[in-house]
Amino acid sequence: MPDFSHEAEAAKRDARAAVLAARRALTAARRADAAGRVQAELVALVRRLRPRRMTAYVPVGSEPGGPDLPAVLHGALPPGGELLLPVLCDDLDLDWAAWTGPGDLVAAGRGMREPAGPRLGRDAVAGAELVVVPALAVDRRGLRLGRGGGSYDRALARVPATAVTVVPLHDGELVGVLPAEPHDRPVRAVVTPADGLRTLDAAAG
Repeated sequence: MPDFSHEAEAAKRDARAAVLAARRALTAARRADAAGRVQAELVALVRRLRPRRMTAYVPVGSEPGGPDLPAVLHGALPPGGELLLPVLCDDLDLDWAAWTGPGDLVAAGRGMREPAGPRLGRDAVAGAELVVVPALAVDRRGLRLGRGGGSYDRALARVPATAVTVVPLHDGELVGVLPAEPHDRPVRAVVTPADGLRTLDAAAG
């Protein structure tokens, strides 16, 4: 009997390698332009939704959005709005802590930068109305290709159905179909530099 799980894992590895190679090939100017466009779309979304709590992350390297993304998003929140950033646990699950400024970020595992402040618990994401999620690619069903640790699949399982989940991407990273496994959790939208905010099949209905 075929091992479809093994086939999906192998296909994901190949897809990750292809996306990472394409991201590394982007010039600094292309990355900066893409970051500005993605930030503008996300700021517009934050101002429209006016969430009391949202989550994001600190993009590193060639990730879309630029390293100042948390500061930009926090500046768009309504008075009293709270921005949480992920804190990677030893088991690769995610805890959360409040963004209090770039000076309070520390280096963490897997190249992440995370807040040094008090941990709010893994269930803190359940109170978020807007969740900005990293990915290497997303397909039109809303299924995302992550780095392989399963961190965000676990976090997304705690996010209420009413929350808006959105992934910043580079152009070309929204694809038709990605290899998927049973634990993969869909997101509702993506933001790309060329096309802006796009709602996906996960938001149908």
